[in-house]
Amino acid sequence: MPNSAEPVAVPTAAFSLLLPVYAGDQPEFLRLAFESSVDAQTLRPAEAVIVQDGPVPPELAAELDRIERDSPVPVIRVTLPQNRGLTEALNRGLDACTSDVVARMDADDVSVPERFARQWALMEQGHDLVGTGMAEFETDPAVTVSVRTPPIGAARIRDHARTHNPFNHPTMMYRIAALDRVGRYEPFGKMEDYWLGIRLIESGARVENIAEPLVHYRVGAGAFGRRGGWTEARTEWRLQGELRRMGFITRGQYLRNVVMKGAYRLMPAWVKRVLFRGLVSGGLPGDRAVS
Repeated sequence: MPNSAEPVAVPTAAFSLLLPVYAGDQPEFLRLAFESSVDAQTLRPAEAVIVQDGPVPPELAAELDRIERDSPVPVIRVTLPQNRGLTEALNRGLDACTSDVVARMDADDVSVPERFARQWALMEQGHDLVGTGMAEFETDPAVTVSVRTPPIGAARIRDHARTHNPFNHPTMMYRIAALDRVGRYEPFGKMEDYWLGIRLIESGARVENIAEPLVHYRVGAGAFGRRGGWTEARTEWRLQGELRRMGFITRGQYLRNVVMKGAYRLMPAWVKRVLFRGLVSGGLPGDRAVS
């Protein structure tokens, strides 16, 4: 009869955790993000790939060393000598992954324990991309300020993608082979994830979402300010032009998106906060996902 004091072995599956880190990340947030996505999971990744995007402060470097030393799964560290941005960091991380399936994670978010078990079950059914809902929080992961609920089912996901990003990027689990068919991540301002999702849908990839918030997403006081401004508006307009060019949206949808989404990007942060949390995150059944 086994000793009840012996630790219970946690199963692993053939997927890699991909976690980019840069100088602005906080060591304590990184520790929570990693431990929630590895130590606390009911189904752990086979390995963790951490991409250090440029030089980091000594405290953050020490935390990375500790994680690599104490992790219950192998850790592969990729160090970029200069900060190259999220797109290149993710692509370099994908190169280092030894599994064909990869789970995304940010260095300041929190995964719920059953996240990967739920996503892996759908990946085993043949899906190429599986996202989940997200619960936003400001300081305490247990205190939710809003929930981003994604569309469910391939048809609804495709329809939703014509006006909003249908996937919550930090929750994604996907097949590298599917990303390879569309060219992986491409630079597109802060919308590289939306552009990737569109190309995957258009390529015929099997996509799905889990409605429940399986990731707690940290938002700071300046989050809504970062979602706007002329730079974001121009990126939005460029994205809509690409969607129109490839035939993903109609001329009418293009004009509507350019006006409405451009106006949203240029609104003051406090107005966006009210609209995003009062309407997009909670009120309109067809618009409850990432903006």
